[in-house]
Amino acid sequence: MDGKTKRTVKTGILLAFFIIVISLLVYSRVTARPTKETFRNKLDELGLWGTPLVYIAIPVLYIADYFSHAWICLLFAFSVAGLIYEFVPKEAITKYMGRGKAVGYFLALGMAPFLTVCSCTMVPLFGGVLYAGAGIGPAVAFLLMAPAANILTILMTGEMISWEIAGVRILTSAAVALIAGFIVSITPWGKAIEKEFQVANSAAPSAKVEIVKPPLDERLWAALKFAGYLAKQILPFFIVGLIVVGYLSAFIPEEIVEAYLTGVTGVLVASVLGGPLYTPTLVEIALGQELWSKGMSKGALLSWLMGQPYDFANAMAVSRIAKWKVVAIYVVIAWAGSVASGLLYGFLSGSL
Repeated sequence: MDGKTKRTVKTGILLAFFIIVISLLVYSRVTARPTKETFRNKLDELGLWGTPLVYIAIPVLYIADYFSHAWICLLFAFSVAGLIYEFVPKEAITKYMGRGKAVGYFLALGMAPFLTVCSCTMVPLFGGVLYAGAGIGPAVAFLLMAPAANILTILMTGEMISWEIAGVRILTSAAVALIAGFIVSITPWGKAIEKEFQVANSAAPSAKVEIVKPPLDERLWAALKFAGYLAKQILPFFIVGLIVVGYLSAFIPEEIVEAYLTGVTGVLVASVLGGPLYTPTLVEIALGQELWSKGMSKGALLSWLMGQPYDFANAMAVSRIAKWKVVAIYVVIAWAGSVASGLLYGFLSGSL
């Protein structure tokens, strides 16, 4: 078998893999297969309550139950993230994020969801678009939008909680990111950071480099490798988080959830717990789903889900690039947006 034939076969196998993954998700949606059953029923069936074995069985049954229904969505999300990472032209991200241009903001909001990353992973990308000449406003909108409403978090929010919540999460995250970016861009501190990067960018030597794209099979393989890399980065923390969520789901009383995670107080509590304390990507969805099943209001749930972009880990890292005054501004705006969105959605949905 010559090199050309091997390349053709490899391309066909990789394309078949991605087509099968996409088809599996479509099939699961068409057949409307339930995404998650309560593992507590299984504990009852096995008669494990009140025995020492229950403490071992809880995380095992919870994780098994979770992945038995969510593996298709996870496989699809990681695979599509790899394809987007490899095939979406990254030069477009920086080329049109010009200072003060409306197209820069909308490009930031449009491109960010396709970057399946957590808030901390967004920090180097944030610095990269600033170094490339993007305005501080679009860069901040980009920084906030990606962890709050990327393809992985939206798919899992819709799959595990509800597609209504997923849709509202996209709209509210975009609105908050846009407002935060614009306000930062008109402050003296935001303008100073923008000017600082302008000077650094203009001083850097410029050279036009013609990029030669590799063959299709190599790009598909690179997409698959990135999907695997992303899974290795996220899934270990996700599994640890699921273990914690399993115990909370089994033992936290519904009365506590209904008392502290409903109403105006519930939105405020959720905005603090879901943001500054930093719940890793996907874990906040699993925990939010469990809290919602125990009586958490929709308003508090939305506020909880919108918290990731303004966590402490993100703020500490960004402060090394954009200084604390800029960080403080967008953190306060993101938190206020989380609270306002939770209150408004809770009121409109009748679940505050």
